[in-house]
Amino acid sequence: MQIQRHKFLQTSLLLFLFVVLAALALFPFYSLTLASFKPSKEMLRYGLNVKLQPELLSFHNYAFLFSASAKKYLIWYKNSIIISIVYTACCLLLSSMVGYGLAMYRFRGRNLIFLLVLLVMMVPVEIIMLPLYKQMIAFHLIDTYSGVILPFVVAPLPIFFFRQYAAGLPKDFLDAGRIDGCSEYGIFFKIMMPLMAPAFGAMAILQALASWNSFVWPLIVLKTGNKLTLPIGLSSLVTPYGNNYDILIAGSVLAIVPILIVFIFFQRFFVSGLTVGGVKG
Repeated sequence: MQIQRHKFLQTSLLLFLFVVLAALALFPFYSLTLASFKPSKEMLRYGLNVKLQPELLSFHNYAFLFSASAKKYLIWYKNSIIISIVYTACCLLLSSMVGYGLAMYRFRGRNLIFLLVLLVMMVPVEIIMLPLYKQMIAFHLIDTYSGVILPFVVAPLPIFFFRQYAAGLPKDFLDAGRIDGCSEYGIFFKIMMPLMAPAFGAMAILQALASWNSFVWPLIVLKTGNKLTLPIGLSSLVTPYGNNYDILIAGSVLAIVPILIVFIFFQRFFVSGLTVGGVKG
């Protein structure tokens, strides 16, 4: 009886702790959402004015974002969606193939390549931005979506993650596929890729989030106003002559929606992919 009571108290305490931590994590977003319904003058007068219950809500900020006078916001939104989808799809495909090859095939230099991948993970991206920028100039990719996507389409973290996940898969599937006359590409796309679904789900969330929030590299590459991504476009609302805080906060709240949608679709793979991929290999 005492053991059951002790377990109940322990479970209740952990549940209470998780609820408190979740509330602390969600409260800034809740406060930001409430602030997005306030006019700029009210925010400047009272600040975010943290309250649990809203008083007077106005949809003027959101109506302005979808109006003709703020049409650039929708263009920035579209640009970010296109870049994030293309980047995430290409990154998952290429990185999974590299990680799968490093895990399943034995060839000379395999361990050296994997070591180089680990070393690249430790190099800050800012160090290589100047050489990358010069390459983009040489390839005439400045102010293009390709210039934003291509330099980071094969990333070391997804390669490492897919390699660790694929190393734990039974190699009997390869032999069975070869006996059935399946090509190496057929084995990967038809047999191994479905088995790596949790890894794809976890990396889809992480890479989509990284691409969606990317700021420095798109700021360097993109020049034309109609090609800017959403983070850069929102930053342009902050000027030395005046700040549209109400529009900026409303735009920031809407910017969270695509990431929430991605997480909802891939959440069942996220935890299992991170857990299994972290211990295999």
